Amino acid sequence: MSSENEKPSEEPEQLALIRETVRKAKVPRAKPRTWRGAALAKELPVARVVVNKGVLHLDQFFDYAVPEELDEAARPGVRVRVRFGAGAHQVKNGRREGGRLIDGFLVERRATSDYSGPLAALADVVSPEPVLGPELLGLARAVADRYAGSLADVLQLAVPPRSAAAERRPSPEPLPPPDAPEPGSWTRYDQGPAFLDALAHGGAPRAVWNALPGPHWAEEIARAVAATLASGRGALVLVPDGRAADRVDTALTTVLGEGRHVLLTAEAGPEKRYARWLAVRRGAVRAVVGTRAAMFAPVRDLGLVVVWDDGDGSHSEPHAPQPHAREVLLLRAAHDRCAFLLGSTSCTVEAAQLVESGWARALTAGRELVRAAAPLIRTVGDGELARDEAARAARLPSLAWQAVREGLKTGPVLVQVPRRGYVPRLACERCRAPARCRHCAGPLEAPEQRELRCGWCGRGAPDWHCVECGANRLRAQVVGARRTAEELGRAFPAVPVRTSGRDHVLDTVPGRPALVVSTPGAEPVAEGGYAAALLLDGWAMLGRPDLRAGEEALRRWIDAASLVRGQPEGGTVVVVAEPTLRPVQALVRWDPVGHARRELAERAELGFPPVSRMAAVTGPPEAVEDFLTAAALPPDAEVLGPVPLPVVRPGGARRPGDPPPGEQWDRALVRVPPGSGAALAAALKQARASRLARGGGDPVRVRVDPPDIG
Repeated sequence: MSSENEKPSEEPEQLALIRETVRKAKVPRAKPRTWRGAALAKELPVARVVVNKGVLHLDQFFDYAVPEELDEAARPGVRVRVRFGAGAHQVKNGRREGGRLIDGFLVERRATSDYSGPLAALADVVSPEPVLGPELLGLARAVADRYAGSLADVLQLAVPPRSAAAERRPSPEPLPPPDAPEPGSWTRYDQGPAFLDALAHGGAPRAVWNALPGPHWAEEIARAVAATLASGRGALVLVPDGRAADRVDTALTTVLGEGRHVLLTAEAGPEKRYARWLAVRRGAVRAVVGTRAAMFAPVRDLGLVVVWDDGDGSHSEPHAPQPHAREVLLLRAAHDRCAFLLGSTSCTVEAAQLVESGWARALTAGRELVRAAAPLIRTVGDGELARDEAARAARLPSLAWQAVREGLKTGPVLVQVPRRGYVPRLACERCRAPARCRHCAGPLEAPEQRELRCGWCGRGAPDWHCVECGANRLRAQVVGARRTAEELGRAFPAVPVRTSGRDHVLDTVPGRPALVVSTPGAEPVAEGGYAAALLLDGWAMLGRPDLRAGEEALRRWIDAASLVRGQPEGGTVVVVAEPTLRPVQALVRWDPVGHARRELAERAELGFPPVSRMAAVTGPPEAVEDFLTAAALPPDAEVLGPVPLPVVRPGGARRPGDPPPGEQWDRALVRVPPGSGAALAAALKQARASRLARGGGDPVRVRVDPPDIG
């Protein structure tokens, strides 16, 4: 075992040491059996291994000797078991001592090692199935560097657990490429047919697609995949959840037929999912649709990667190093030089930046088609609502009741209510604008009803007033979906009321009159579309304590409104929020792209992501301070904070990244320009590795590009 950075020695003496070590060794292979030492492999006797130990100070390859009896099975890409740890090289009385058996991947066979001492031998080859190819290894390395993580942690996400039964079964024979599909509903977009034609002829176009409302997006993705397969290449589609995956799976089956694609989701179970993954790895299947974990799927001859609804939080991996699916597919598109399609009915700031930078082109429809496909959007302040003096303060103004009554005459009505987790830190009581710090624009908060302070830089704000309306009173209150369903049930006793949320998510509902109360993201699809929709408590959506409050609210509203019939069919959406706010106006105009562009321009002025890169450092106060002092941050780095995190009470609900119950932790944000992002990640990784190398563990947690920046 050795680091790849050790000084090499002369080859004959080194090989003699390796052969002598292997000859004398008696290494446990699998209890209660043992294998006796054998001669060294004659060709390429050194195996370079990445071990499944995701600590940063061990983020490197290690060299092992290949016994002759494992020579044939020890191929690059296979799973192996090796002795690792203190004393892994010690031999006493002909028996190996020290170290413990751990799993790893063999990444390369070499003639010599850079290590000058004796090498430990491979203990076993777990499976002869090569599961880690050079493309996947390169991608994992790039993701680890991008997020200041270890290669072993990324490989834990990229390669699913082994199933011996799945490996024994042969994968099906690959089918011939299909014919290039007709454009279908892609003709609704200005450059839609040209995009499909470029895919079918082996091109690599890159596009940000603002999809029209309605049910056609899944079929349009399927046609893009079919065009890519027609060119003899593979395709990968990522969607945020299982419901969206099922829709794309159905559309792909309709367009491609059976056997040309696989569905990679957790619902399939470990064995079936691994068998499908192997079919992709072996080249039997060229098209994959799946959720976040499928972002590393080893598709051969990758020609197209697709991300649907990249603003959904489900695309962000909670396990170390916590990569985002959009960024991983951007890396794949760059490394494999394949086509890239980012699609959504809304538009994130990151998507707008891709277009503004010229890296991708916008794929949109004309305004006439948008107006025909989108429902009528009404807000507080419209027409007859202006005569309702209490409308702005009422949770269900008269216009909302009227929209429900009219909609129930022809079909179901959707009512979207922010889930209980959408409690904002603080917002203006009058206009619901988020309360932000004058110094750094961070979110203001009042922990345990104490004085106002910034959640980023920690500065106090005793004389705060709203920059939008001048008021100086704050509020934070949300009414949940269950109570809303009870109120609507009493108001419409003859109408069935159905709920869809975290505990029970509906996939579809009949086209009959009914009230469907849903939390954001759990809206079921109605047969024939909803007749109307109410978007309640908009101020709570806009008051979320992060930079994405407006973007996320608009995305949730557009996702729900896309399920409503178009304006020519009488579809109506009422949003209960301050009509002058930018996200509300973008919804009225159905212009998410324009909203994202304006957000991007403002963030550029303030130095906020994605124009800048940020990292969050959390841990005990002393540890965070020591970490930031020791880290060799780039010269242009700016440290915001640290500030105390809310203390989690024992027995209370915890989220990923929360401190242990009852402990006080701090969080600091480190901000750099985009050109220094790689240097920041490297500095943070080196600082953590140095602390871990000293032993005793390290409570400091680092996350690059945290999704919950306030």
